[in-house]
Amino acid sequence: MSQVHSFPPIADAQARVLILGSMPGRLSLQAQQYYAHPRNAFWPILGELVDARPDLPYQARLQVLKANGIALWDVLKSCIREGSLDSDIDDTSIIANDFASLHRAYPDITYIFFNGAKAEACYRKHVLPSLSVATQLQYQRLPSTSPAHASLSRAQKLKAWEIVKLRAQVL
Repeated sequence: MSQVHSFPPIADAQARVLILGSMPGRLSLQAQQYYAHPRNAFWPILGELVDARPDLPYQARLQVLKANGIALWDVLKSCIREGSLDSDIDDTSIIANDFASLHRAYPDITYIFFNGAKAEACYRKHVLPSLSVATQLQYQRLPSTSPAHASLSRAQKLKAWEIVKLRAQVL
């Protein structure tokens, strides 16, 4: 098994929502890009929601997210995992990212969306108990965009993910 480390957050002062994955998969780590697996539905879905289309260069997609008030990060800072599946994460090796610092840096984030069940479970176990701003935040788990989670069609996932665009809008 190998130790893997996540990326820095993608966020700016306009961030109102935060999308959390668990830990980047092998292809994402190799590419040094969030959601780099070609069959992951994340970029196609965000392309339809806010025009962060998969055909755009990676940095342009990140700028589109920021311009739409969307931040991106992972719950885990590091863990031991063989392969790319969340089920392969050694739960005893988990080190969570520093969410207290993230919320100090980006205080307008009020909605947290989990990209799948593992991200939510890790957050609730390793982050939430010690997070002082936790009561000011709203949480929702969304269907995983991973190709390993094929129980829903992409259209069904897109419908569920529409809440991200709604919550990111400035009122």
